Amino acid sequence: MMANEPSQIAPSPVKLSRVLGLWDLIIIGIVIIQPIAPMGIYGVISNEARGHVVTTILIAMVAMLFTAVSYGKMARAYPSAGSAYTYVGQEIRPALGYVTGWAMVMDYILNPLICTIICSKLTQNILPFMPYWALAIGFAVAFTLLNLRGVKTSARINDVLAAGMSIVVVIFFAFVIRFLWGLHQYGPGFFTQPFYNPATFSFGAIFRGTSIAVLTYIGFDAISTLSEEVEDPRRNIMLATVLVCVFTGVLSSLEVYAAQLVWGSKPFPPEMVESAFPLVAKQVGGFFLFHLLNFTILIANIGSGMGSQLGAARLLYGMGRSDGIPKKFFGALDPKNHIPRNNVIFVGTIALIGAFLITYDQGAQLLNFGALLAFMGVNAAAFVRYFLRAKERNWFDFLSPLLGFVICLFIWRNLSGKAMLLGAVWMVVGIAYGAVKTKGFQADLVKFDIPPDEA
Repeated sequence: MMANEPSQIAPSPVKLSRVLGLWDLIIIGIVIIQPIAPMGIYGVISNEARGHVVTTILIAMVAMLFTAVSYGKMARAYPSAGSAYTYVGQEIRPALGYVTGWAMVMDYILNPLICTIICSKLTQNILPFMPYWALAIGFAVAFTLLNLRGVKTSARINDVLAAGMSIVVVIFFAFVIRFLWGLHQYGPGFFTQPFYNPATFSFGAIFRGTSIAVLTYIGFDAISTLSEEVEDPRRNIMLATVLVCVFTGVLSSLEVYAAQLVWGSKPFPPEMVESAFPLVAKQVGGFFLFHLLNFTILIANIGSGMGSQLGAARLLYGMGRSDGIPKKFFGALDPKNHIPRNNVIFVGTIALIGAFLITYDQGAQLLNFGALLAFMGVNAAAFVRYFLRAKERNWFDFLSPLLGFVICLFIWRNLSGKAMLLGAVWMVVGIAYGAVKTKGFQADLVKFDIPPDEA
């Protein structure tokens, strides 16, 4: 090369862009969980808990906060897109990290899949002439295309979705207040019955209801998968994860409290359990509020489907980058938008195919299997790092992850038999792949590539 020729500089590697602030994370988390999270499962919880829905929601919030704290603390240590996969693999064993990541993959992929199904079904209530297959294709493609535009675009769309759902919640509260205001005067006991009704209270019913109410919070962990796209991740991931859990718990409690004041403790007919909250809305606001709630649940699932596909793509990127799954495909980033394009398309394809193979109920039952395994893994990783290996130990670092692990284990053990069977099949397939790939799970199963904190 001639002396006066400019030297060729190798292009810098493509990285995820740190463009998300604390508010972006909170909005993404709220939309994934949904501001109307308890509305879909309200009837099931009410029947199981004998009308004590608000009590189970609050108990579940305390339970999930332990896991949220573990997620936040581990995200401080490892600001990586791999989330629980990275935490468990780094702190305990790479092989266990791989198993945790594989469980998370099922959870994350199933969410956009069931959102595709329910969005298609809800749209048919509005446009009955539209065939299911056309709507399923439309939603799966829409989720994929919007996420391919980049994470900042997704965050702005989430802002709009969260604002719209919040307005509907306010409208519902206004109708409930007007409804109660027009009735006869109640004593103070009427307003405490949603928390405790001696005529129907049972500890067994409360525990059964709480195990279902935990579903209200499923999805908060997706915040940690965005660690490499967050400004100041060591601060913001922790704050956002805990704040989203608290916000969800408070808002959900207010929603079901209002519904219980209207409906009381009487059970819902089995065939109407899924439509329980719209039935309450119809009682206070007629067909207008009934259809408004139907439309809002549709919008909420659009936001959830988009957000969960975003999280699934980042999780697969974290596993692919560390060679837990084929790196060339899953560990690649689009040089223009700095997103794992292959993974977004992959998850969208599975959502589309799955929408024609399984029902919404089947997909929803399977969600908890992978999520709860991941939650247990994160609590175990936090316990190892901040208690067993810490130079200075305290009771909180012992008790918080331990309680989080035990509670998640209890809930996981109470999943339906079918969910446990299908979940076990998924895990066997993943473990078999890992065993073949590494000739029996050697130490080099994965090579974790933890980027420095660039915030």
